[in-house]
Formats: sequence, structure tokens, C-alpha cells
Amino acid sequence: MPVANPIPVPSTPLTRPGTTVVSPPEHASFIIKAVDKSYKHQYSNIYYVRLRELRQHVEQRAKKRWNEVAGNPVFVPRVLDVEKGKLCFIIGTVYMDMPLKPNVLEDVARDRSIPAPPPREKYYSDNDSVMLEDESGRICLVGDRIRSACLVTGVILGALGIETHNGDFEVVDLCYPGMAPQSSLGVPWPLREGSDNAMEVDASDLSHSLPLDEWIALVSGLDVGAASPADGQLQLLAEFLTAEAGGTEDQSQAARISRLIIAGNSLSTLSGSASTENADPERKPRRYGQDTSSFTPHPTQNLAAHLTDVCRSMPVHLLPGPSDPAATILPQQPIPRAMFGEASRYATFSCESNPTFIHIAPAESSPQSASRGSQPGASSSKAKANGKAAAYQPDGPTRTILVHSGQPLDDMFKYVPTPPISRMTLAEATLRWRHMAPTAPDTLWCHPYFQQDPFLLLQTPDLYVAGNQPKFATKLVHDTEAEESELPRKRCRIVLLPGFRETGILVLVNLRTLAVRKIQFAVEGMNAGGAEI
Repeated sequence: MPVANPIPVPSTPLTRPGTTVVSPPEHASFIIKAVDKSYKHQYSNIYYVRLRELRQHVEQRAKKRWNEVAGNPVFVPRVLDVEKGKLCFIIGTVYMDMPLKPNVLEDVARDRSIPAPPPREKYYSDNDSVMLEDESGRICLVGDRIRSACLVTGVILGALGIETHNGDFEVVDLCYPGMAPQSSLGVPWPLREGSDNAMEVDASDLSHSLPLDEWIALVSGLDVGAASPADGQLQLLAEFLTAEAGGTEDQSQAARISRLIIAGNSLSTLSGSASTENADPERKPRRYGQDTSSFTPHPTQNLAAHLTDVCRSMPVHLLPGPSDPAATILPQQPIPRAMFGEASRYATFSCESNPTFIHIAPAESSPQSASRGSQPGASSSKAKANGKAAAYQPDGPTRTILVHSGQPLDDMFKYVPTPPISRMTLAEATLRWRHMAPTAPDTLWCHPYFQQDPFLLLQTPDLYVAGNQPKFATKLVHDTEAEESELPRKRCRIVLLPGFRETGILVLVNLRTLAVRKIQFAVEGMNAGGAEI
């Protein structure tokens, strides 16, 4: 009997491309080791290590940059040794003296009977001053070049100028460490031939994406358990990623996604219910360690159910965020796997730190079934060699992905005037500063490291992702300051992810071309998701 509207079926079986996660080098790990779990050290050690590591890079670039400047500027190793009226350049750490910035001494001296003022959206004001300091002392930077520069506390830079009669240093030009080396430079991602039907992407300056190219999916701000949750959009997202939604074209596109990265705020912040607010002041004893009147496991269970559906089809990397059950200070350690029920049984499910480096390499063979109950067709989540994670091998084709949940960018945004400086400007500047979170530990809470600064960018990532941003933005950054002998030039794709609950946006990135595609989910009649951006 003929069928009037048969269900469309792909002409060829859909298979998900296999990619492998390669273990990163030791310096690229944000896991706090047992020897570093101490809070007795001073935070000044982080600044000393940062200046020591980046000073040599700034000095080399400064000598090349100002070699032919009239006046023959000389390098002064100590900022307090500059001579008045003599052209020179100095290197140090930027400190922003801002009256509106929080001051711990004022907090200690504040009258406790008066409630603290709410947090400020901006620390920037017209009364701010810029200092440059090193081991010897501190000097004030002035001039038009400083007023127009994008600077925050903690940046290491070189300043060319002259000391004025009142002891300030009038700056003529600035020099930064520049973009760090890139391990994937000159090693292209393998090309997979296919048909002529390409995905619709933002790739004006890139080669066309092919149908068989591998893609990764990026999302942040699921906010499961919020007052106005995006349950409908979450279900559509899970069905799209597992290639169960849409027509054959949508399923073919979803089948090319090799893995999913969730950049923080998967769970919403706890909010007291009306019954809790109006409850009797006399508290009843807790049972089994939790107060059932103010705690519900349903958000975690709902998130675990969605993760389980996706983990059956592809690897998932989950980062903690500001609203997730993790420590506040950076780097946030991975959320315990046991919280996510059935999803924790899959080898394709990985709990990452925030921030984290993810090194991806093309699979050598077709995807195989993962252990611990993973379904056939799922890509391998960890490269294995004799039962251990494979060693980092930068010689082969790889893609380095740096992801954080947005706290560094949110904190730096308070230091600068808007406009003209945007969040994308700051994200691009961190690559040239070689530091992803320069305001830590001044106004961004972080662990008191003693012998290292884990937020240094010792290598330039291929993909730089910041989650939980107000709106979506992307840019392909090239190393414009590289010399002709350094070809090909380093490049990095920056992606600012908005919250999924507010916008319903999923971002896809092509691993070969770094092209970007944005997909937006919305359900008619529902408040969350699908907002205008």
C-alpha cells in the first residue's frame, strides 16, 4: 500500500566523526595538586612569577620595536632608576589605582551596623591612575598613549617614554609580550573529501567547509532549575545533538558534531521558595543531612537526564561556572561525576576544571564503543595507550581549545570604559598579553599559588571560548605583529558564548577551518530562550 508522505531517510547511514582528546602537557593543567593545596602563601608570589616569566618576551620585542627610534632609547632594568629627561623604556606590572575598586582595608574598617553597598558594575572613573611596578618600586604612567590604551591590573608590558619633572613617566609607546607560540602552526587538520553541499557558515576569510568536516558544539548557561527554565529548548538541544530532530539535512549536520563543551552555569543558583521565606522561625531538625524545605535534587536530576541522552551519542565536557556547586576561587575544580547519575557511567562524559585546555586530535580509525556502558558510535573521550592517557604529541595535527566560564572576562570588563572597549577587545588583548586572567588575584579570586601562575598563556590556542557572556560574538584573530620570517602567522578563533536559557544559542566550530555557525532554539509561547541578541 503506497504511503502518501513517507518519512525521509538519509541515502547513506549517518556516522559521527571520531576525535580524540590528547592529554595536555603538565603546564596546561589547572588541577590543583596536593603540594599546592596550601593557603599560607602570599598572593604577591603570583605577581613575581608572572613578571619573571614574561619580562624576557617583552624585552626582546621592545628592543626590536624601538631599535630605530630617534634618540636611541635604552632599557632601564629597574623602574626607579629612570633618569629625568632621558628617553628610555621600562618593563613592569600594571597596577590600576581606582577609587571605585573594592578595598579590603575599607571593608575591615567599615561599621558593621551599616549594610555593605551593592557590588559596582564598573570600577572605571575619570580619577583613575595607571602605575607600573617591579621589584624596586612603582612609577606613575601618564600621557595620551596611556589614556587610550586598554589596560587592567596585572598586565606585563614595556613602556617607552621620558620621566617628567614631577616624577611621572610620560609614555610614548607600549609593548606587550605578544601572542605565544602555537603548536598546531603549519600542521593542517586532515581534509576529508565529500559532496558539494556545504554547511552555511561565517567563513568570509576561510576556505569552504566540507560536509565531512568535524565540528564541535559549544554552549553555556543552561541554568537548569531557574525560576523560568528553558526545558523545551533543552529538549530540542538534546534531540538536535543526537540527530533525532529535524529533517535529513539537520540530521546530517548534527551527525558531523564530534563532541559537546558546556562552559559553566549548567545549574541555576539556589533561590529560597515562598514556603521557606514564610516558614516558622523555629527550624526543624534536618533529616539525612539536608533540609528538604529549601533543597530539591530535581535540577541535578534533570541535568543528568539530558547529559545521559547526549553522552550516548558523543563525548561531553562539563565545566563549572559561577552558579554551579563548585568553589568560587579560580581555577574551579571539576564537579564530582557522581552528581550526574547515569551520565557518570559513560566514558564519554568528562568533568573539567574552569578554565581548561582541551587538546583534540583526529581519530586514527573509525569510532568504537566506549567503555562503561557507552553506546556504539560514540567517539572516544580519552586517548589510551596501555591503559593510560596518551602523552601530548604536538607534532601531529591537533586543535588546542581554551575554555573558561566567563569570570576573567567579566572582571576585566569592570576596569575599562564602555564604549569604546568591548568584551571582544579584552578577549583579544589577553592573547597579546599572554595571560587569560591578569586581574587575579587583585579583584578576581584565585588560589594562592607559590611557584607558578597557571593563567599564563604559554601557547596560543586555536579556539578561545568564554562562556556566560551577555551576547554572542566571534572573531578570527591573526598575529599582525609577526615578522615575515614567522610565516604562517598564528591565528585564534575567539567565541563569546551567551547564556542558553536567555538566548537558546548553540555554537558550532569547524575543527579544520575554524569557521563558526550559530544555531538558535526557541519554543513558541515559552519565556526562556530565543531572545533577541
